[in-house]
Amino acid sequence: MAHKRLIVALDFKNFDEMSKFAEKLDPNKCIVKVGLQLFISDGLRVLDYLSDKGFDIFLDLKLHDIPNTVMKAIEQITKFNVLMTTIHLQGGLEMIKAAIEVKKQTKLIGVSLLTSLDTTDTELMYGNQLNDQFIKLLKVAEQSEIDGIVCSPKELQSITTNELIKVVPGIRNSKLADDQKRVMTAKEAYENGADYIVVGRPITLSENIENTVDEYL
Repeated sequence: MAHKRLIVALDFKNFDEMSKFAEKLDPNKCIVKVGLQLFISDGLRVLDYLSDKGFDIFLDLKLHDIPNTVMKAIEQITKFNVLMTTIHLQGGLEMIKAAIEVKKQTKLIGVSLLTSLDTTDTELMYGNQLNDQFIKLLKVAEQSEIDGIVCSPKELQSITTNELIKVVPGIRNSKLADDQKRVMTAKEAYENGADYIVVGRPITLSENIENTVDEYL
C-alpha cells in the first residue's frame, strides 16, 4: 500500500464542483475518496479524471447485495484505477468471498458500523450494544480474508490483528456540528493504529485547503 495516509472525501454533487476542488490537492500527499453521490452523478468521468491527475482512488460505494450482484459490481470496478473499494461486512461471508474472488489488485475494505450510528441505533437494529455488534462484524472480517475494515476511531482498540488495513472516518481535529457521532483527532487515530483516515468537510469547507490538509497528514 502507498505511504500516503490521508484520504480526502470528494463529497461533491457533480464533476465540475469536484474538479475545481481537486485542482487544489496534491496527489503526492493524499488519496481521494469517491462516494455514492458523486459516482451516481458523473462516476466514470470522475474516475478517469482523477486517474489522469495521478490520484490514488478510494471508491466508497459500500456495496451490500446478494453475492452474485456484488461480485459483478467488483468485476466492473477492477477495470478502473481503483486502489481500494468498500463492501458491507453485514452482507455475510458468502458475499464477501464472492467479491474477493474477482477483486484482482483492488483492496477490498469491509464497512463495519457507520460513524453516524451510536449504541441507541445498534440496540434498535440488532439488539446489541454498539461495541458488541462491532466485535461480531470484526469476526466476520477476520474469517473472510478481506483486506481491511472501515471503523470509527473509537473501535480501533478492539482490533488486535495487524492483518487488516484499518480505514478510519470520523476524524475531526476541531469540533464540527455534523452527523458524525464517534470521532477522534487525526493524531489520536494514527496513534491508535489507523492506517488511513478519511476526512471530508473539515478539508472541503476549509478556507485554506493546503494548510488544513497538512494538519491531517
